[in-house]
Amino acid sequence: MSAPARTHKGYRGRFAPSPTGPLHFGSLVSALASWLDARAHGGAWLVRVEDIDGPRTVPGAAEDILATLERFGFQADEPPEWQSRRVSLYRAALDQLIAAGHVYPCGCTRKEIADSQLYAHRRNTTLIYPGTCRNGLHGKTARAWRLRVPDDAPAQAANNPALIRFDDRWQGPQQQDLATEVGDFVLLRADGQWAYQLAVVVDDAAQGITHVVRGADLLDSTARQIWLQQCLAVPTPAYLHVPVVMNEEGEKLSKQTGALALDATRPLEALLAAARHLGLALREPAPATLEAFQADAIDAWKRRLAQLQATA
Repeated sequence: MSAPARTHKGYRGRFAPSPTGPLHFGSLVSALASWLDARAHGGAWLVRVEDIDGPRTVPGAAEDILATLERFGFQADEPPEWQSRRVSLYRAALDQLIAAGHVYPCGCTRKEIADSQLYAHRRNTTLIYPGTCRNGLHGKTARAWRLRVPDDAPAQAANNPALIRFDDRWQGPQQQDLATEVGDFVLLRADGQWAYQLAVVVDDAAQGITHVVRGADLLDSTARQIWLQQCLAVPTPAYLHVPVVMNEEGEKLSKQTGALALDATRPLEALLAAARHLGLALREPAPATLEAFQADAIDAWKRRLAQLQATA
């Protein structure tokens, strides 16, 4: 993958919703956090529609999300990007990785991976790939393309190339051993769909994204994305993962767990609730307009970041 076509200076952030349904409160928290961080840094805020997963995309959902963002006062600094229109970039990145020997075709099914004697771990719902096709398909038919992760180093080794470390601006120091906790991961799926990990890395690099602000449910993906960035020789953004919104059953609030669409006729009420979830100390009395909320929330965000840095 070549360097971004344009050179971007300063802060560039983004909100990247998946159009699998209308915008809900959990997504609003991520949108607000990313917008506030961009504005607090005097930077640009972009919107990218992550509609690369065709089977999960709901017709009309993207347009509804963009309209809802407008009603809630979120003005993007550039026209929105659509992943479904960027597949040539993903193909070019995969070709670059193939040429460099970073990826290989895989013929394993999910059941075969789960049944393997080498399969020993689960991290969330991710099966740890045992490397069956690393050295050839052995008569299998290629189904997907996987990115090689570094081999795990002995415990006594000073440096472990599989151990990815990074500092999250909200969650603090993080690390993940790709060899023992993830395994070689898919970039092009068996159904022909581009994997999220590849698309997000390629898009962030192409758009010159310097700061990624998103929900903590994606924290587990970050080490994989950093490793892929290294393989593609593109910059690694600064990361900040905000606490996710949970439902009454303790599950992440999402479309799959019955999250309701935002009421676009009452944006201020929902924004105030989102600010509370982020721990923002707004002034009293509560702001009565979107403009007043935005100004107050930007200052509160700066104070919240200062608190986090002080306790790091």
